[in-house]
Amino acid sequence: MAVAFRGGRNGVGSGLRSFFSYRIFISALFSFLFLATFSVVLNSSRHQPHLDHTLPRTFQSDPLKTRLDLIHKQATDHLTLVNAYAAYARKLKLDASKQLKLFEDLAVNFSDLQAKPGLKLENVNAIEEDAFRQIEKEVKDKVKTARMMIVESKESYDTQLKIQKLKDTIFAVQEQLTKAKKNGAVASLISAKSVPKSLNCLAMRLVGERISNPEKYKDAPFDSAVLEDPSLYHYAVFSDNVIAVSVVVRSVVVNAEEPWKHVFHVVTDRMNLAAMKVWFKMRPLDRGARVEIKSVEEFKFLNSSYAPVLRQLESAKLQKFYFENQAENATRDEHNIKFKNPKYLSVLNHLRFYLPEMYPKLNKILFLDDDVVVQKDVTGLWKINLDGKVNGAVETCFGSFHRYGQYLNFTHPLIKESFNPNACAWAFGMNIFDLNAWRREKCTDQYHYWQNLNEDRSLWKLGTLPPGLMTFYSKTKSLDKSWHVLGLGYNPGVSMDEIKKAAVIHYNGNMKPWLDIAMNQYKSLWTKYVDNEMEFVQMCNFGL
Repeated sequence: MAVAFRGGRNGVGSGLRSFFSYRIFISALFSFLFLATFSVVLNSSRHQPHLDHTLPRTFQSDPLKTRLDLIHKQATDHLTLVNAYAAYARKLKLDASKQLKLFEDLAVNFSDLQAKPGLKLENVNAIEEDAFRQIEKEVKDKVKTARMMIVESKESYDTQLKIQKLKDTIFAVQEQLTKAKKNGAVASLISAKSVPKSLNCLAMRLVGERISNPEKYKDAPFDSAVLEDPSLYHYAVFSDNVIAVSVVVRSVVVNAEEPWKHVFHVVTDRMNLAAMKVWFKMRPLDRGARVEIKSVEEFKFLNSSYAPVLRQLESAKLQKFYFENQAENATRDEHNIKFKNPKYLSVLNHLRFYLPEMYPKLNKILFLDDDVVVQKDVTGLWKINLDGKVNGAVETCFGSFHRYGQYLNFTHPLIKESFNPNACAWAFGMNIFDLNAWRREKCTDQYHYWQNLNEDRSLWKLGTLPPGLMTFYSKTKSLDKSWHVLGLGYNPGVSMDEIKKAAVIHYNGNMKPWLDIAMNQYKSLWTKYVDNEMEFVQMCNFGL
């Protein structure tokens, strides 16, 4: 009991002591805070400077320097921005010259503000409050004006900058495209006019066959009466391409109703004569059709003293035009490259103007290029009434295209007074010629006349179509377009319906069907007439 009572007393005494100690601590803390606060107030009052209310108040504290820095930075930044937009306006040559003047004036105003003594940081202690506030107001007004102008013109300037950038890009792309076209034209010319490996292989194989078996390929006597019979259907094909000639001849024979009435007159050069003869000896024509093969050298009347084009082809001037810096000149003038075509140096290309003399006993003859395919019987051409005209051909003009003005130099006074620039042009490649009318009209003499005048190429550039247009001017009968469809060697847009209706399709252009660059959609129309059973065609890998 005594122990328990003693412990309870001690617990009550301890709690009282703790309570009084806590009150003393709180009282002491408040007293200390009061004294500290009073001391701070007293010291502030003692050190507060006495202001003279008769003098203008000035700002000499650090916040003033901060505000001045901010104003100065705003003025500098907006001066730079305004100058940038003014530069863009000058570069773009905008019609809004008023905006340009406003930007330039605003830039001058910012520069003047920056030059004021009040905005110079070294004068920070000497700025009066009223003057500072006036400067601050001016800067803020100018900044507000600049921002409003930039917001108004930003969209327009951004659009104009995008347009200008797009124009620059288009110009650069056009430059690259022009260069690529010129380089492509040179590459296309090389690809189109170089002898493919397969053609060279075929010619070599055929010549090798002739050398190996000379007795087998001796020239057999031919019935000249058949070759000169005007009642038969006669064709003229002039080429040095064996496979191309074989396709032309075979396509005619396959589609002819009476092939035994068809006679082909093939003329080639001396180099390819043996190969051409061996081909038709190994693969004779079916169904009674006949073929005569000659070299151009066998026509003795064709010499430089008679034919002006032969004299011109032998001239040093023309040789220089063709062979001196050919590729370099071609890439400088994309329109000149097509006249660098080596076919224009071939006599075979000009034989078409001598048909009456080459075949003096014939009345009519159908001239075919070596890049055509005959899809139907064409004997109806001999039955067409040419109305006394010399040449039956399909016209090629449409709108302002393919008219005489595009082929002849109408700045020459003789051309201007002799021809109509709007006269419709026609196509070589499939032409039915009335040789009697030709002789009557003396067309070969006309051709010589114009060819002699064009020795300096002042009437037309080169080629056989321009002199043909001149020679047969007003002497050409227009045929229905279904007789002759052109463009399969350059135009991918020729419709298949148009092709199916055509009697003759023409691969005029660089993409010849025997080349790798031929257009695939048209190539099969030619390859179907290639004699794939011929062993040399298989050996030479034509890739057909």
